[in-house]
Amino acid sequence: MALMITDECINCDVCEPECPNDAISMGPEIYVIDPKKCTECVGHFDEPQCIQVCPVECIPRDPEHMETPGELMAKYHALQAAKGE
Repeated sequence: MALMITDECINCDVCEPECPNDAISMGPEIYVIDPKKCTECVGHFDEPQCIQVCPVECIPRDPEHMETPGELMAKYHALQAAKGE
């Protein structure tokens, strides 16, 4: 499943540059994660990097975007292909 950022976000700016898929951006009030781009860092790292750096622990898994590890890996491959890598 993709990750999401809750309203506990303090806009500290540390998560956005850590995302290898550019899935994190500034929303109207807090940062948001695009579920179409979030692979939970599958294909890049063993753990989601945004969760690792978040000082307030406001990045849980998004229950509305359930995905298996295989689906996350397929999404990773599709994103890499779109980048031409």
